[in-house]
Amino acid sequence: MRCGGSAFPAVKSGYALLKVAPTDIASQLLFAGWRFALAGAILLIVAMAMKKPVLAMSRRQAGQVALLGLTQTAIQYVFFYIGLAHASGVKSSIMNATSVFFSVVLAHFIYADDRLSGRKALGCLIGFMGVVVVNLGGGALGFDFTLLGEGFIVIAAFILAAASIYGKRLSRSLDPMVMTGWQLFVGGLMLTAAGMAMGGELQGFDLTSSALLLYLALLSSVAFAVWSLLLKHNPVE
Repeated sequence: MRCGGSAFPAVKSGYALLKVAPTDIASQLLFAGWRFALAGAILLIVAMAMKKPVLAMSRRQAGQVALLGLTQTAIQYVFFYIGLAHASGVKSSIMNATSVFFSVVLAHFIYADDRLSGRKALGCLIGFMGVVVVNLGGGALGFDFTLLGEGFIVIAAFILAAASIYGKRLSRSLDPMVMTGWQLFVGGLMLTAAGMAMGGELQGFDLTSSALLLYLALLSSVAFAVWSLLLKHNPVE
C-alpha cells in the first residue's frame, strides 16, 4: 500500500468512528472510495498548481490510467479493506509487506534490466519466510491465518505489485503525479459507486473522523506519488 504503518491503525480507527462493522463490506468500500477519491483530487489540484499537464492525455492513455485505477486502487482495496476488517492492524501490516516480494519476482519476468539475482532471491526468500514464521508462530499474539483476513491482505499485496509494474510502464509517457492523481481519483469513484450501490453508509462524521479521513487521503496521495516517481526512475529491486 506504500502508505506507511500508520495507515493500518488509522483505518481501524476510521471503522470505529464511522460505525463500520467488520461484516459491512458496502460501508468499507464506501470509506475506501471517499479516501482515495479525495487523495486523487488533492494530487490533481497540486499538479495543476505546478502547471503539470493534467488534461493532456490521449484516449489510449486515459484508458490505461482508468485500468490502473481499477486494479491498483479499486480491486486491490476491495481485498485490502475486507481483509483489514478481519485481521489486526499489526498482522495486516506484516502481510502487506509481501507486495515487495511479488514486485521483485514479477519485474524479473517483465524487465530485462531488472533480473532476479541470487542475492535478491535469497533476500526475498528470507523475508517471505519471516512472514510465514510470524503467522504460524502462535504464542501470546494469537497469530493465525484465515482467507477472509490475512488471505485477502496477501491477495491485495499481489494485485498492488502487478499494478505497480503496469504503472511503471505507463510512467514512461505520463507524469507520475498526474498518473497517480487520476488513478486514485478514478479508482476512488469506482469504490464509492460500488459501496453506494450495495447500500453502504458512513455515520458519525465529526471533526475527529473528518480529520482522520483527510489524514488518510493525504497519506495516500503523497505515498503513491512518491512510489510512482521512484518506480519510474529506479528498478523494482
